[in-house]
Amino acid sequence: MQEDNNHSNHRPAATAQNNIGIKDFLVPLSVVIAGVFIAGGLYLSGGGLAPAGAPMVLEGGQPAAVPADTTDKVNPVTADDHIKGSLDAPIKIVEYSDFDCPFCARFHVVMDAVTEKYSGDDVAWVYRHFPLEQLHPQAAGVSAASECVAELGGNDAFWVFTDGYYDARGAQDATPHEVLIPRLALEAGVEQAAFTECFQSGRKAADVQADLDNAVETGGRGTPWSILIGPTGKTYPINGALPQSAIEQLIEVARQEA
Repeated sequence: MQEDNNHSNHRPAATAQNNIGIKDFLVPLSVVIAGVFIAGGLYLSGGGLAPAGAPMVLEGGQPAAVPADTTDKVNPVTADDHIKGSLDAPIKIVEYSDFDCPFCARFHVVMDAVTEKYSGDDVAWVYRHFPLEQLHPQAAGVSAASECVAELGGNDAFWVFTDGYYDARGAQDATPHEVLIPRLALEAGVEQAAFTECFQSGRKAADVQADLDNAVETGGRGTPWSILIGPTGKTYPINGALPQSAIEQLIEVARQEA
């Protein structure tokens, strides 16, 4: 897979007073998150975030032996999904992604460009989780944190967190998880105590696991793994971090086959 340009959103600098507030917020919450991510372990995973009998998954593409197309097993897109665009859009691109996968960071840039080009009433982008524990032991924890942000702040807050995370990692920002996650949760407008309670509870692990299971069920063996759902319900696999031109060609194929 070739290197793509990184994408970064620039946010206004905080005032001195805001910096004090952010520091006060980060100190206790970062301690909580550091405990979750300590020594590469995950409070939420317990080493179990993988479906029984699942093959080893890889970032950036599929293994040589490609199974039969099972993309039609993709779970229906509902109002409970994290979506950019309209739930009624005739074309939906469902991405199963790993927050710490560099290929996913590149594909996030591609999908940002696609959603900027097409109306949200025409093409919708759905984000689901596919953390690869074998490669990124902390990714499931980031997924759970994003789900807490979504629970507390809604769909827009989820995307503020998610876009911010990929912006940072895509720009080679090596800020530790225990610092970056509280900062992004704060920027998404989530209240500290509620986020801490949600994150410590582990209740979002089941949501992450459900996405992972469906990713594998639909044929996903690497990240990013995406499925385009066309106007007729026909599904098309998108394997890896394809360029924008390839995604746009597939959108046109789906339109023509409607």
